[in-house]
Amino acid sequence: MASIKDVASAAGVSVATVSRVLNGHPSVSADARTRVLAAVERLDYRPNAVARSLRTDRTRTLGLVISDVLNPYFTELARSVEEEARALGYSVVIGNADERPDLQDHHVQTLLDRRIDGLLVSPTDGGSPLMLEAARAGTPMVFVDRWIPGVDVPVVRSDGRAAVRDLVAHLHGLGHRRLAIIAGPAATTTGRERVQAFREALAAYGLDLPDAYIGQGDFQAESGRRVTEGFLDLPEPPEVVFAADNLMALGALDALRARGLRVPEDVGLAAFDDIRWFVHTDPPITAVAQPTADLGRAAVRALVDRIGGRPGESVTLPARLVVRRSCGEPAPERFPHRSPAQSPVRRSTS
Repeated sequence: MASIKDVASAAGVSVATVSRVLNGHPSVSADARTRVLAAVERLDYRPNAVARSLRTDRTRTLGLVISDVLNPYFTELARSVEEEARALGYSVVIGNADERPDLQDHHVQTLLDRRIDGLLVSPTDGGSPLMLEAARAGTPMVFVDRWIPGVDVPVVRSDGRAAVRDLVAHLHGLGHRRLAIIAGPAATTTGRERVQAFREALAAYGLDLPDAYIGQGDFQAESGRRVTEGFLDLPEPPEVVFAADNLMALGALDALRARGLRVPEDVGLAAFDDIRWFVHTDPPITAVAQPTADLGRAAVRALVDRIGGRPGESVTLPARLVVRRSCGEPAPERFPHRSPAQSPVRRSTS
């Protein structure tokens, strides 16, 4: 492999001149720049990233710690983060927390030890001393999807409250009154927020959310299966089960099929976090869709701003309801809390 000294010798300039050309410094003559770039191409020179990071104190690397790489939502989020980072000249190192706080902190510490320039995290809980310490120490950091309340770093997330209201309006219009939710972990902001949004949406129609209709899940399919089995054993089972994430919805669907129940004829099913698989289930599943790719891109831009010494903006994007056939035949698009022009509801022909 050619070294920077080889390039300097071939171009007839100093090593310092080669360095200035490669870093885009203006104080180089056009002739010298042409000779250096020709030598770089002829020798197929590749700068030593490690050496450059030691000189500049930058690695051009971002860390991303996601909650569960097997969840299609986080897989798509990671993809959009990597694409945007690459476009801005950064590489990304990804750590999968697998919804475990200890594994999350392991990845965070490993990334910090590798001298990443900035950190994107979707926290598995709200009490990580390591991330609190990193934020206080000035580590450029952005929370994406989930966040830790009270930590002064930008948060890039979606707001699903309006979409949940649209879901409840849709279900109410179909005549459903007994509505249950499979909740995510209470230690996560999204776990708490989605239950609260569902409760408030029900209250707008004079409907209660009894404790028996709140099942505690963990954003994994098995918990969706277990909670749904509990709902079905109630003296008065719910008419619709709303799962607070996509994997729990798939577990709920398994439980309904295992009991020989039809969706939506016997029990309706809806989910938070739309995924491509939902158009292939039988029936296709009604879901709240987050703007996942936009969230990933916005998170990277906010983090790069932080790395550059700028504040970095928190971003909240609206989610939308995608109506399919898993809760019954779609009712007309009439949502009393907003005008038709304001509604982000999309109806699928699936």
